[in-house]
Amino acid sequence: MQNRTRVYIGLGSNVGNRLNCLQTAIDAIHYEVGSVTKISSCYHTPALGFEAPPFLNACIEIRTYWSAELLISKLLQIEENLGRKRYNDGQYHSRTIDLDILFFGDEIIENDILTVPHPRLENRQFVLQPMVEIAADFHHPKLNQSMTSLLGNCQDQSIVHQAEGVLKNPLHQINLSAYNFIAIEGNIGAGKSSLTQMMAQDFNAKSIFERFADNPFLPKFYNDPERYAFTLEMSFLADRFQQISEDLAQLDLFKDFIIADYDVFKSLIFSKITLSEDEFLLYRKLFYQVYKDIKRPDLYVYLHQDIDKLKANIKKRGRDYESQLDAAYLGKIHQGYSDFIKNNPQFKVKIIDITNRDFVEDRHDYLWLLDQIQS
Repeated sequence: MQNRTRVYIGLGSNVGNRLNCLQTAIDAIHYEVGSVTKISSCYHTPALGFEAPPFLNACIEIRTYWSAELLISKLLQIEENLGRKRYNDGQYHSRTIDLDILFFGDEIIENDILTVPHPRLENRQFVLQPMVEIAADFHHPKLNQSMTSLLGNCQDQSIVHQAEGVLKNPLHQINLSAYNFIAIEGNIGAGKSSLTQMMAQDFNAKSIFERFADNPFLPKFYNDPERYAFTLEMSFLADRFQQISEDLAQLDLFKDFIIADYDVFKSLIFSKITLSEDEFLLYRKLFYQVYKDIKRPDLYVYLHQDIDKLKANIKKRGRDYESQLDAAYLGKIHQGYSDFIKNNPQFKVKIIDITNRDFVEDRHDYLWLLDQIQS
């Protein structure tokens, strides 16, 4: 599961409606580049190095899968779309919008395209003040000092003061406040864990991930299903109960809700496929004894993908023990989820077909998926 990089971007404008220019740029970054997770206040700052109207500056934190080189190319395109004019005379000029990559994770990048961390930012009050507001403890990877420390030692005497205008985070237009517990479900390879991770980061949620990778019986089951099916399902029964009970019981006052990449009732779906009839009846009896008081999700999101796409996803992630999964087995799981959803009408379920979507690689697909979950 690939992690998104935390990136800090500086924004500035001294032409036209400066606040509107900054907001339009943030909206474009949200739609085209990555999730905006923090936005500073706006700051009035004098033009540095040339005579011009004062700037309105801000900093934002985003999370993106893109490389630094792809990111800067997209930011330059956004600048151009917003009317930024560039000159080759070596002089400073006023601009409708200026977008600079300040930090790209903790990477140090120096090539013909860009330099990161942004050079001389430690000498610029209009960068350090908004950075301290949103990332006071973030350390400059070359100077090994926090933003607070850099601001305290900054020699820039420019008069920088906070402006009245407030920039809005477009991510906050997606409202999930109605839910305390969301479960993301789907077939093997549907992208449950990726979506859970992305949403947990974007919406300040506590995440719960199934610990299948630590189950020693899973590879054995794929090699010899008849021998290890009951052992595997019992081990999942115990582990899921322990995990979900502990995580749901531990309230996190700093998180807005809980999101998990599984619902405990998947145990009944998979066990019905893998076990003999007698074994399943015994297993089901044990399951309801164990989970009789377990908290159920307020929203159950089922990600549907066709089997060919699932097989491609499974192959791409390259887990050896999944290499022998065939279409027939995935088809049985499809049917198992379908039967479960039909037989539990009391659950709030959203079935979303993502067969022709790639919400990890395509930002637009991710935003579409969030809209489907919210709607």
